[in-house]
Amino acid sequence: MQALQFSVTIPQWIALKAIGHLSRKAFYKGPLATVKLVEQPSPELPSSQWVRINTRMCGFCASDLNLIFLRDSPSASPFTSFPCVLGHEICGQVAETGADVADLTPGELVTIAPALSCAARGIDPPCNACRKDMFAGCENYAGGSLAPGMITGLCSDTSGGFAPQLVAHKSQVFKLPPGFAVEQGALIEPLSVGLQAVYGNLPRNNEQVLIVGGGVIGTMILKAIRGLGMNCRVTLADPSFFASRTAEKNGADHVIRGRRFLDEAVNLTGAQRHKPLMGQDLLTGGFARIYDTVGSSATLNRALRCLETGGTLSQVGIGHDVTLDLTPLWLKLQTLKGVYGCGVAEYQGRRQHMFEIAISMVHEGKITLDGMISHVFDLQDYANMIRINQKKEKYNAVKTVVSFGSPTE
Repeated sequence: MQALQFSVTIPQWIALKAIGHLSRKAFYKGPLATVKLVEQPSPELPSSQWVRINTRMCGFCASDLNLIFLRDSPSASPFTSFPCVLGHEICGQVAETGADVADLTPGELVTIAPALSCAARGIDPPCNACRKDMFAGCENYAGGSLAPGMITGLCSDTSGGFAPQLVAHKSQVFKLPPGFAVEQGALIEPLSVGLQAVYGNLPRNNEQVLIVGGGVIGTMILKAIRGLGMNCRVTLADPSFFASRTAEKNGADHVIRGRRFLDEAVNLTGAQRHKPLMGQDLLTGGFARIYDTVGSSATLNRALRCLETGGTLSQVGIGHDVTLDLTPLWLKLQTLKGVYGCGVAEYQGRRQHMFEIAISMVHEGKITLDGMISHVFDLQDYANMIRINQKKEKYNAVKTVVSFGSPTE
């Protein structure tokens, strides 16, 4: 099968860092490219608890873009294995089941929770994080029966969504209800991340909430807040006109676009503004909860300065190395909280995996995913997909996906 494979060596990393600023295409075209189409066999089922999936559609994530352009910190490299096939926002059909998979049938439409935690790695008893249903924080991402890899798409043993087939452990596979569209199935993973961010930092009635960044995850956080029926005031900050329009359509009460961010924060929240001898102004009062989907030095420092005393900042975006003034954090007794992947939460009277909650909310009509997919590509056109994702506003791009069609086509 043909697959989009990622790989990088230290000499290649050094060379791309040296010349990559001259031509961004060097990262995905030519002899130094970190991604390329390769021919490889379909992966074998690692055990009788695994399932083979025919990929129908896979979304291209900002984390895929960061990986291709080597923007991620090397700190996570022990928990990946190369070469790997990218893609973790997956909708597909069951092609084959292992002998110990009882509740899945070939042909069923499914989506995949990408975390390769203890269950997938055959580790029993599970680690402390997995016992607490914090699967995204598994402590065994480099252990067990698989090559290192936090998720499907970063593990050399499982393939990924940018290939016609991949394998997934039965604990990762979630059936989609009858009538569920393939396009909806490919969006369950980013929706689950948005839901996890909200469940981990639940707004209360009448609180002022800020979402930093109006991309896919920022939009999913907004959809999650509105779908869960939370009576709070939501402001979204993004410099893009396109993202602003999308936020307003999805229920944002206010959108901040310009440079007068702190002025608008004061007007919205009633906070008081204080000017230090040097540096950025600091607010007392402000937003009760902030979800930062960007993760830059600028967004983090600004968010802490406009977060109220005792407020919580959920860091969702995976950015570059940051320089952070911790004064607001200790002065205003704030909480800075990391968000990655998804786990389990209470919904409709029982504890459910975030994927189950996301599927239910879409199926019940509490969350609509219409219009989220803006561009559909063939796998062979991956370079054009990467190019468009570098300038999403120029192309009015929201979520871009690779489609494999029906396995019978």
